[in-house]
Amino acid sequence: MSEVVQRAPANSAVARGKSRPTLTKEEDMRRFLKGSALTLLCAFGVLWAKSAGAQAAAAAPVSDTGITAWMLTSTALVLLMVPGLALFYGGLVRAKNVLSSMMHSFAAMALIGVLWAVCGYSLSFGPGILGGWIGWDPKLFCLLGIDEKIMSAGTPEYVFAMFQGKFAIITPALIAGAFAERIKFKTYCVFIVLWSILVYSPLCHWVWAADGFLFKLGAKGAIDFAGGTVVHISSGVSALVLALFIGRRRGYPKTAMHPNNLTMTLLGAGLLWVGWFGFNAGSAVNSNLDSARALTVTQVAAAAGAIMWMLLEAFHHKKATSLGMGSGILAGLVAITPAAGVVKVPGALALGCIASIICYLAIQIKAKVGYDDSLDVFGVHGVGGITGALCLTFFIRETWWADAAKAAGGSWTVGQQFAVQATAVGCTILYAAVVTLILAFILDKTLGLRASVKDEVTGLDQSMHGEQGYGMLNLN
Repeated sequence: MSEVVQRAPANSAVARGKSRPTLTKEEDMRRFLKGSALTLLCAFGVLWAKSAGAQAAAAAPVSDTGITAWMLTSTALVLLMVPGLALFYGGLVRAKNVLSSMMHSFAAMALIGVLWAVCGYSLSFGPGILGGWIGWDPKLFCLLGIDEKIMSAGTPEYVFAMFQGKFAIITPALIAGAFAERIKFKTYCVFIVLWSILVYSPLCHWVWAADGFLFKLGAKGAIDFAGGTVVHISSGVSALVLALFIGRRRGYPKTAMHPNNLTMTLLGAGLLWVGWFGFNAGSAVNSNLDSARALTVTQVAAAAGAIMWMLLEAFHHKKATSLGMGSGILAGLVAITPAAGVVKVPGALALGCIASIICYLAIQIKAKVGYDDSLDVFGVHGVGGITGALCLTFFIRETWWADAAKAAGGSWTVGQQFAVQATAVGCTILYAAVVTLILAFILDKTLGLRASVKDEVTGLDQSMHGEQGYGMLNLN
């Protein structure tokens, strides 16, 4: 092959006295191809790096505005239940105690609102310590560790923490109905702080934290979608313990103690019903089919409970009362709370009716036994929570059973899940009763639980708060 001699330009290396090899066409083509391949390889590397970075960014949770908006709404709805509860309880007591009763709910909003942000969330949802009895994570102290955290569902963890905090607020507020009209306000405030730390937070960790022993029990854990054990059984049992420990109101049951404003009570029941949609549907921690199911069965169970209670009263007393309507609504709502994520509409209808019947009977038994659970906290919340947590086993949807059988590695039966539910209920009853009794004994010996005879006769509005709910004298 002939060689081609190229003349070097004047400023080239050859012109300066340095030799430069002469390239053939074949060598020149080879060099061109090598350079092109190197360029393509570099370009491919850059594109791959960008793609990997994009995939990593996509894998990191990002805020979902739709889910976040629903969870913010649910949080507000659950908080609305606290003034709803204040109205419900406030209307049921005598006029001289209306403000003191309502103050129990609002004090919980303030005290537990601070406590939850400082340490309650960490105690409930932090990694288990002390053998799994309670949680704790220093990073969750004052919620400092979640300032920039987005959960896998697309919700900022701040929203989840505040949503759960509303459950922590309303639970001790529920207990106050059992000892209404006869407890010292300062002792009540100390009690709900200690109870929240020592009873609510451990139970919350057992049932809802990923490493809680009830969460992991059986094939898919104890079923408590929105608080049948954590909220209602714990508060109802603790209420019964305190009602027995403190004793009856002075004059009960011989002296008539009529509600001061049933209009207010019925309005409170309505607000509780509205707020319960956030309570149950929000517990899906999402805005999807699960939240739609929970909302639907909540509506159905509440309505079924109200109708059944009216029928019971019509049969028993020949008339339906507004208080009975409110009680039936609550019975249905309490019973569906643990079941809202696993039952269909027929199950919700059944649970609402069953809970109304059993709660109605429980209140009749209370009247015969003679203990003074002033506003029937145990009769509705305790009994209704137990009923819902156990009876839901017989109405679980088919897809849940299929998932449970797969998780169990073969099969999972109604009897096995009922045993899991009974274990959760039994643990909740025993733990809440024992710790509440210990707290009651300590507080009674130190601060004193019960108001004095003079304060009780005068009325707690005046003696504890220096006010009168209706601005009138001679209230009874």
